[in-house]
Parts: sequence; structure tokens; C-alpha cells
Amino acid sequence: MTDSPWHKRLGARDKALFDFAATRHWPAAEAVLPRLSRSANHGALWFATAAVMNATRSPRARRAALRGVASLALASLTVNTVAKHSVRRARPLADAVPLVRQLKRRPITTSFPSGHSASAAAFVAGVALESRAWGAALAPLGFSVATSRVYTGVHYPGDVLAGAALGVGAAFAVRGLVPTRAQLPPPGRPHAEAPALPAGRDLVVVANRASGTALAKADLVRRALPLAEVVECDPDELPTALEKAAGRGRVLGVCGGDGTVNLAASVAARVGVPLAVFPGGTLNHFALDLGIEEVQDTCRALVSGDAVRVDLGRFRPGPDGADAGYFVNTFSLGVYPELVRVRERWSPRIGGWAAGILGAYKVLRDERPLPADPNGSRPALWLLFAGNCVYQRLGPAPAHRFDLADGLLDVRAVRGGRLPGLRLLTAALAGPLRRSPVHATRRTGRLDVAGLAEGTSLAYDGEVARAPAELTLDKLPEALTVYRPQVRP
Repeated sequence: MTDSPWHKRLGARDKALFDFAATRHWPAAEAVLPRLSRSANHGALWFATAAVMNATRSPRARRAALRGVASLALASLTVNTVAKHSVRRARPLADAVPLVRQLKRRPITTSFPSGHSASAAAFVAGVALESRAWGAALAPLGFSVATSRVYTGVHYPGDVLAGAALGVGAAFAVRGLVPTRAQLPPPGRPHAEAPALPAGRDLVVVANRASGTALAKADLVRRALPLAEVVECDPDELPTALEKAAGRGRVLGVCGGDGTVNLAASVAARVGVPLAVFPGGTLNHFALDLGIEEVQDTCRALVSGDAVRVDLGRFRPGPDGADAGYFVNTFSLGVYPELVRVRERWSPRIGGWAAGILGAYKVLRDERPLPADPNGSRPALWLLFAGNCVYQRLGPAPAHRFDLADGLLDVRAVRGGRLPGLRLLTAALAGPLRRSPVHATRRTGRLDVAGLAEGTSLAYDGEVARAPAELTLDKLPEALTVYRPQVRP
């Protein structure tokens, strides 16, 4: 520490506060704070908390947990690599601290700043930036961990305050890199006329028994909208069930993952009825981009009649093909269909995320170029991706659509060659994909693809099919009316 008069006065006051805390009786703290302090070693308490939050299966809780862990990691890295080596402050003498309060293993690192306090503040602040409710619930725990460091005699109060300030700063730094959902522009436009359905009257919901948490979410729909009709069916019964439901109610509801929503969207657009999406799959990309995270979000929109018009992506054989397919999220040729096949094969055994990692490993290992002829050229392609509307960067990769009615296809192509998968992955981690020499992007309303080999697979919204030799991709602008909660100021 610097020996200036200002630092001496500050240090003296800090030691006086420490002595005051050491000589005071803290009711009920003796049995709690030392154990709590030990449980936070190496961030173990916060990793366990993140696991509990993740187990709730709430998208908001999961995002909050991930943000909290990322903030903790940044704070811990800063404390251990910079802060503790810059200010080499000795630990306080613990003579005045009752022996029963002291830790069995006293830390040997420097005292300033408090790493435990930095981790606690970073995790809680990171969580709170994504979910105020979870942040408020965890704030007392974070405060107690920080307080325990003074209580057990291993830090001065100033160390704790500096660590907490550093932790909060780390949480805001992570938010600067990856915005929270609250910072994103309101999803979907323009507003559409749709009937308000109090208690779900005239709503028929089809739930896919094979989709993620669809059955549990269907029960929530029944309780929230008691007048709605909820039909549960197996995947092979979905087309018939959706057709009947669209003809029977004023609004078609669907509960399932993106593949189920895709099928319901095509039926709703053709019949001309609004669609209500209840997220019940593993990822629920379309629902999340609409601003729908929970069943309650859709229920609120139905009761108030809040809806928007969105585009549908379309693919058809050749420029004049009538047998069209539709996508609400993405269409792809190349390695992604293989990734989907591997994921679907292994997800029942090892879980969706692990199966996705296995699929990514397989396609990166077994790279095979795809003969294709997009718009007149004939390069070898490793991947052709088309998004329904433009995907924006949310952190290191494209992950979110701000506008679901922009009339555009977000086309991304990865050329074949030497290790294009590895080069693309490196470029994605380093910055925008357009920096990759093997990657090309284009935003257009139509794309013609020719020269596909027999047996080529295509994927759309997680479903896999055989591709014809020629394909045309285009858009149906504002073809679908979908309920979503109005964004409040």
C-alpha cells in the first residue's frame, strides 16, 4: 500500500472498523457465517446455485445463471491476475477475533481485494441484470458471504467493499459484451388484429407428447385458460390434429418444440387463423424471438388480444414448384442435417445438449463438401444456411432476430476446401463470421439453388428431409398472425 497520509488515514479507519466487528457479538452468526464462507471457496456455492437455477427449466432462470457464472469468471480472473498482485496488502491479525469464528485454514494470499466478495457480487449482480426476481432472492446470500469474510477475520471491510465493487463491474462488463433480453429491441412487428380470448374461449391447443416439456406445459395451459380445449397427440397424429383444431376454433394453439411449431404455423397460415405458441420444446427459438419465454406470456397475450404479423420462409422444388415446405426459423443444406440426425439419434440417451455437441464433433471431423449451384455459380459448399429474417449477433455468434417481418432471408454459405469447419469455428469465436475467408453472407428475398446431388439432405426447423436437385427459397411476407405479449415501456 502507498504510505501517503490519505492512505494511512483510510487504512487506520479500515482497521478500526475491523476491530469493532471483531469485538462485537453477532447473534446467530456463529453457526452460519464460517460455514457459508467455506462453502463459497473456489465459487462452489455459486456453481451449485447456478445448477439449481438451471434445473428449473425456466429460460430466464437459465440465462440468469449463465450470466452469473460468466460474471463470476471474469471477476475471479481479474482479482487473481491483476488486483491481488497490484496491491499487496497483508491479511488482518486475527488475535481479536474469537477462535470459534476463525477459519480452520486461513488464506495465504494477499488481502486486497476480497475474492469471495468479488465472486458473490459478480454472480448476484449478473443474475439480477437478467432476472430481478432471482437477483432479489440471492442478494441476502451474496451479502452474507461478503460479510462472513470480515466476521471470520480474513479481510478488512475495505477489502470486501473493493471486491464487491469489482464484482459488480464485471457483471456490467459481461452485459456490455452480451446484452440482456431487456436491452434488446421489442421483437416482432407490425401489430395485428387478433381476437381477445378471456379464459381461452374458442382456443384449441394441440400438444405434442414427444416434445420436451409439452405435457407439463399443457397442464399449465389448462389451469391458466380453463375454457380452452387442449388436445394431446403423438407426432404421427400432429398433421391431422392441427387441421381439425384450426377448423374447430377461432385460434390455433400449439405446445411443442420448433418442429411442432413449424407444422402448426403452416396450417394456421393456410387456414387463415391466428397462432398461439406455448413453448414446450428444448430450445424454442421461434417463441423466444417473439418474446415468449413462459406459458404465462402467451396466456397474457391471448387475454388482451396482443399479436403481430410475421414472415414465413418457403422452399420448393425449382422456381415453379408447387409442393412447398415452410420454415419459421432456419433452412440449411450441407453438414447441419447430419448434425440434426446425430442429435435426434442420441438425445434420448444422453440429453439434447450432449447430443448436439456430439453432432458438432462428428460434422467437424467428417467434412464433406456439398456440390451446389447458388444463383449461377458452382462452388463446393460445406454449409448453406438461410434464416427466416435477419439474425443479429448476441455475443460471439448470430443468435437472435429483432424483426420477424423484414421480408429477408439471412443467407450464409461456407465454401468447401481445407478444414473449412475449423476455420469457420475459429472465425466465429474471434468475431463476426463475415471476417472468415470461407464464409459469405447475403440478405435477399429469394435464392435459387441447383445441381444438388441425389440423396442430399436438407433441414428446416430441426426436421430433416431429402432435397430435390433444384430448390427455390423465398418468403411469404407477414403471412402469419401470432400472439405475443405487448412490450411494456
